[in-house]
Amino acid sequence: MWSPEREAEASAGGDPAGLLPPEWEEDEERMSFLFSAFKRSREVNSTDWDSKMGFWAPLVLSYSRRQGVVRLRLRDLQEAFQRKGSVPLGLATVLQDLLRRGELQRESDFMASVDSSWISWGVGVFLLKPLKWTLSNMLGDNKVPAEEVLVAVELLKEKAEEIYRLYQHSPLSSHPVVALSELSTLCASSCPDERTFYLVLLQLQKEKRVTVLEQNGEKIVKFARGPHTKVSPVNDVDVGVYQLMQSEQLLSRKVESLSQEAERCKEEARRACRAGKKQLALRSLKAKQRTEKRIEALHAKLDTVQGILDRIYASQTDQMVFNAYQAGVGALKLSMKDVTVEKAESLVDQIQELCDTQDEVSQTLTGGVTNGLDFDSEELEKELDILLQDTTKEPLELPDRPQCYTNSVPNPRISDAELEAELEKLSLSEPDLVPSSKSPKRLLEPTL
Repeated sequence: MWSPEREAEASAGGDPAGLLPPEWEEDEERMSFLFSAFKRSREVNSTDWDSKMGFWAPLVLSYSRRQGVVRLRLRDLQEAFQRKGSVPLGLATVLQDLLRRGELQRESDFMASVDSSWISWGVGVFLLKPLKWTLSNMLGDNKVPAEEVLVAVELLKEKAEEIYRLYQHSPLSSHPVVALSELSTLCASSCPDERTFYLVLLQLQKEKRVTVLEQNGEKIVKFARGPHTKVSPVNDVDVGVYQLMQSEQLLSRKVESLSQEAERCKEEARRACRAGKKQLALRSLKAKQRTEKRIEALHAKLDTVQGILDRIYASQTDQMVFNAYQAGVGALKLSMKDVTVEKAESLVDQIQELCDTQDEVSQTLTGGVTNGLDFDSEELEKELDILLQDTTKEPLELPDRPQCYTNSVPNPRISDAELEAELEKLSLSEPDLVPSSKSPKRLLEPTL
C-alpha cells in the first residue's frame, strides 16, 4: 500500500517527481503544526488556516493523480498519510474545502447529476449511503464521513478522455456501437476496478460522448463519431448492425471450433489406421467430412454477414461524403447569395470608368500650372534677340598689359643675323639642344 514514508524513500532514491515536500522528514516542528487540527473558523487565525490548507489540499490531489484513482475516502487518506504513528487531524476539513471549491464531488451527487437511462442498472454496483449520511446532508451537516466516497472531478475528466482515445485507436471503433463487456476488457488497464469504469462511462455520458442502452439483456455503448461531436441516440440501424456484428463473431467462433473438431477426427482416423482398426478409421473420416461440410455452410453464412456489414460501412461512408457535399453546396450558395452575372458586369464597368477618370485627372495635373499668367512666345523671342545684340556690342574685358621694366643701360638693337649666329653657338656648345626651324625669331624676340 502507498504511504508517505515509502514515497519519501523513493524521493531520496532520486525520484524527481516525489510527492512529499522536504519538510516531511526534516522539520519536526513544521510537521507537528500541519498534523494538528484546524481551528473552528478561519477567522480565528487566517494565516495558520491558509498555511495548512495550502499544504494538504494539493497533496491530496497529487496523491489521487499519482495513484491513478478517481475515488477517495477519508479513511484511506488517513492511513496513507500516517507519519510516525500520527494521523493528520485536519484531513476532514481539507476534504470539505475541496468539496466547496468543486475539486471533489460526492460519488452519489455525481451519479445523480447524470441524466441517463442506464444509470438504473448501474446503481446496484455502488454502495448505498447509510441513513445517517443522508440525514446529515438533509440537515445541512457538511462533515465528511470516513467511509464516504468522493470523486476527483478533474482526474475523472482526464480518465474519460483517455478511455475515449483508447477506443478511437482500437479495432472496436470500426462501428460506433460496442458491447459493454468488450469495452470493459479494453479499458482494464486504465480503470483499476469496475466502479471506476462505470464512473468514467457516466462522465462520458455527461459530456454527451456516449450513450448506453440495454438490448436483450446485454448493455451496448454507442460512441460519438468525432471528438467534437455529440452522440446521437441509438436507433434501429445501430441495433441491427450490432446484431450483425454479434452474429459475425458467433459464426467465427463456431467455424474455429468445428475446424478443431475436424482436425481431431483426422488424427483419430490416423491412429485407428495405424492400429489396424479400419472401421473405426472410416467412421472418423466420415465425421471429418460432415464437419467440413458444416464448416463450408458456416463460411457461406459468414461471407454473407461480412458482405452486408461491408455494404453498411460503405453506405455510412457514402452518407458522410454526401453530407459533406451537401454542407459544401449550402455554404457556397450562402456565400454567392447576392452575387449575379449582371452585378459582376456592372461592377467591372464601374471600375473601368473610375480608371478612365483617374487617367484624365493625371493628365490634367501633369499639363502644368500657369498661375493665371499667359505669355506671348513671339515677344519673348524678340526680347531674347535684343539681349544677344547688346551682348556683342560690349567690349571684351581683357586683363591689363603687364608693365615692362627696363634697365637704365640702353639696350642696343640686335639684328637677326646676330641672333642666328648666337643661337648656332649655343647649339654647338650644348648638343642636347636642337634648334627648331620653326620661327626662332618669335621665340627669342624681346618683348616690346
